Amino acid sequence: MASAASILISEGNQVAALTGEQFRRQFEDIGALFHPLPADASPDVAHVIAHDPTLRNLPEDAPQLMRFQIAVERALVDPIPLQHVMLQAVLRHFAADVILTESGFLGILPLLLGARERRPRVVICGTYFLTWERDDGAPYLGGWRPASTQAQRAQYAGLSRDHDRLFEQPLIARADELMKDLGARPLHRGVFESAIELADAYLQPSVPSFEFPRASLPASVRFIGGLPITPNLHPLPAWAADLDGRKKVVHVTQGTVANKDFGMLLAPTLAALGDDPGVLVVAITGGRPLDTIPGTMPPNARVASFLPYEWLLPKVDVFVTNGGNGSVNQALTFGVPLVTAGLSEDKADVNARVAWSGVGIDLATGHPTPDALRNAIRTVLANPGYRIEAARKAREFAAIDTRAEIIRAVTSRST
Repeated sequence: MASAASILISEGNQVAALTGEQFRRQFEDIGALFHPLPADASPDVAHVIAHDPTLRNLPEDAPQLMRFQIAVERALVDPIPLQHVMLQAVLRHFAADVILTESGFLGILPLLLGARERRPRVVICGTYFLTWERDDGAPYLGGWRPASTQAQRAQYAGLSRDHDRLFEQPLIARADELMKDLGARPLHRGVFESAIELADAYLQPSVPSFEFPRASLPASVRFIGGLPITPNLHPLPAWAADLDGRKKVVHVTQGTVANKDFGMLLAPTLAALGDDPGVLVVAITGGRPLDTIPGTMPPNARVASFLPYEWLLPKVDVFVTNGGNGSVNQALTFGVPLVTAGLSEDKADVNARVAWSGVGIDLATGHPTPDALRNAIRTVLANPGYRIEAARKAREFAAIDTRAEIIRAVTSRST
């Protein structure tokens, strides 16, 4: 969101940011006014999954979809009233013409479900894959690839009924309960689909060919390519000169959300390639201390808390990730093929798109073994088809003027 705000400020617009205190410097450095969002208005999903008492007390055989529904309710739906109050407080002092928010900020729903003439234009930037109904009847969650047979469609119909019963309807009921005193009419779709449908513009930072095919989408949806990387956020590492092109570079990260246990992906990747003298493994911890990585650090590893992606990604031959939507799309803007392994949050669905679109290998697990990672990475390095397809995606990203799309969405007078 900071990169979008920077674009708008460079065009002479005033921007006020309402977000977590940890992002204060990021927004103030680009000239935005900053309004802190309390921590209890934006709980961390991973923290909820790890510590919520309801989740911890569920029986071991409770459906995974039920677990995820509870996590989403706690982290994204329950904060709606407080988010709404905080947003209204900002609007009283900052007469916004447009509200630009991200798809996880469901506190925008009371405005979208209220009287249109009483609110500014609302533009939502998608931070997940496109959470809209599919033509083949599959639920949008679960990592299901497009159906190719009638048997698959029949299977997906049953899965969709479970999805509606265990996930959508409980969230709708909870959101309606919380919003009934906020001037909002009841939802007639799921919370995420409602945000897409009701927004004046819904900006998906990706390209159409990376999204599962649909015969039609709401008029609000616009694919805007890749959000620009804010340059110089992080310094070059002392070992920057090691990435001189003589060795293959494999980059691995677990992002900044599902990174509490580096034994899930980062450490197994280091172990998988630790004895390969022709490869450098560049690992990012997403802000966590480097000494939290378990195991012995191999000599071909280069590790940092954060790195400037505008410098790193052009040098990377394979990107190993648990499937964060932003990271995957950033990799594709540079034509980097992927190996993915992650099932938490929306990662199974992002990773299913990686495999379906031909830009990489999805190991379809949250705990890959070093052997599985080694084989997948070597397959991607050896098979030019993955890089060719990733390069096609990069050209598609490059053909979209993201800056112009953001400005057009924000400055449009249409609804």
